[in-house]
Amino acid sequence: MPADKPIPLVGRLAIQLKMLTPEEVKRAIGESTASGNPRLAQVFLQMGLLDREQIAKLQKVQKGLVEKHRARKAGAGEAAPAAARPVVEDAPARPPVIEDTTAPSTAADPNDAAMHAAQVASPMGGADVDALHETPSEVAKPAPPIAAPSPPPVAAQSAPAAQPQPPVAAQSATAAPTAQAPAVPQAIVERDGPPSLELAIPTPGDADRHKLEAMLRLGVDQKASDVHFHAYGPLKHRVAGQLHVTEDGVDGEFVERVVVSSLDEVQRQVLRDEGEIDFCLDLPGIGRFRANAYRQQRGLDAVFRIIPEEPPTLESLGLPEELAKYTDFHQGMVLITGPAGCGKSATMAALVNHINETREDHILTVEDPIEIIHPSKNCLVNQRHAGHHTASFSRALRGALREDPDIIVIGELRDLETISLAMTAAETGHFVLATLHTANAVRTVNRMIGAFPSNEQDQVRAMLSESLRAIVSQRLVPNAEGTDRIPALELLVINRAIGNLIRDEKTTQIRSSIQTGKAHGMYLLEQSLNDLVAEGKITRETALDLAEEKKLITAGA
Repeated sequence: MPADKPIPLVGRLAIQLKMLTPEEVKRAIGESTASGNPRLAQVFLQMGLLDREQIAKLQKVQKGLVEKHRARKAGAGEAAPAAARPVVEDAPARPPVIEDTTAPSTAADPNDAAMHAAQVASPMGGADVDALHETPSEVAKPAPPIAAPSPPPVAAQSAPAAQPQPPVAAQSATAAPTAQAPAVPQAIVERDGPPSLELAIPTPGDADRHKLEAMLRLGVDQKASDVHFHAYGPLKHRVAGQLHVTEDGVDGEFVERVVVSSLDEVQRQVLRDEGEIDFCLDLPGIGRFRANAYRQQRGLDAVFRIIPEEPPTLESLGLPEELAKYTDFHQGMVLITGPAGCGKSATMAALVNHINETREDHILTVEDPIEIIHPSKNCLVNQRHAGHHTASFSRALRGALREDPDIIVIGELRDLETISLAMTAAETGHFVLATLHTANAVRTVNRMIGAFPSNEQDQVRAMLSESLRAIVSQRLVPNAEGTDRIPALELLVINRAIGNLIRDEKTTQIRSSIQTGKAHGMYLLEQSLNDLVAEGKITRETALDLAEEKKLITAGA
């Protein structure tokens, strides 16, 4: 990026809050320039660099700083005439800060950790320097009353209420950046979060809803794991890991109406604004489904994951009963990991069900959305839907520490804040169960550590070596007949030796420790695959396809 073109305020905040690296921000600016989209926050979202929760936090901090800057400029106008006001040297080179402001309408929370982080960050240059160096309480104060004359709005921003309005031309000469800043569209200012995509959503009828229910019932009857609806494409079911066409040549507009018929009015508005939505659908007499509806090039699509009505057991999932002993902890963290669609949620549900039947504790789950319903048995079970029952995973976890749980179940460790809070909960006398999208146990450890800034990683290694109890890494493998899928596991148990390797930054040695740690209950994925081949449950070819070290697959040779 050229030296004379500073990073916009929203980008600098993302760097200083450690949400993004400078390289990621520069890449997003390049994409913004190439696509002609001036809203950098929206580009962050579209590129998958930040999620909605992070964007909202970023915009909340940005709005607080912009409002404080406006208030200070207005206050300066009371002490000196506009013509005598000093001009900041680098102000003309800065892009208008209002351009990236797509913030919520509420004032910034003075206790917000993100606001505090921004205020103690290094100076940002130009008119932002004074705003960043104020205390949290000062930044949170509303701006002093300013007269609101008739347009142009620039005059209202620059002139204090106690003075008559100067000519617009005079203001433009002395405060060029503010005068030149384009007005923020009202829809962006009023909406909480990123700007709406304003997608066209069709209106479904009764026939569309009947088609939806018929297709989902067929998927349940065929023991499919997923039911796919694709606009201007075939309808498909995933059975035993393979996609099968169930209906072809379906009218694309009809499929779009079928997709929308699964949503209520609030969910349709979210889809219209954001282009996608996660939700759960309960159909009495048919089943329960975890779903995602999204907009793609041809139109609206949706994928429905079939969820069992009753919590599964380890036996019903084909998992070894020895996993049950990893639910006996009263403090620490057990992670269930693997790629998408490998059965992590089902395995964790089976472990939660085992706890529910064998212990007398308080289980608190945070999920998005709630998948398998756990009725209270021996335990008291409370399930919370992030985004509905609570604002986010991180907000729910902060609250959980004051809600007297014994076991905290986290549907997914999505970001740094959630990982940090999970580790804190595990260290403060709670047993934490969570899932993470990683391929094996060693990568899970590295992912947990790598989520933190480099200057904090030594402390994180020490915390993780003390709080982590076990990692169960899972794959679903086609059986020898090709009629179903069965689990293959990799199991890492954190003993003193493994803890030392984590603490001493020697995670590359963990794999060999797992391979030789059978006496401690540990084994590699390849060892699990080899056992399945020896038992005739899967083919050798399947095992070789999934093995990283193919030489460990010795059975069936």
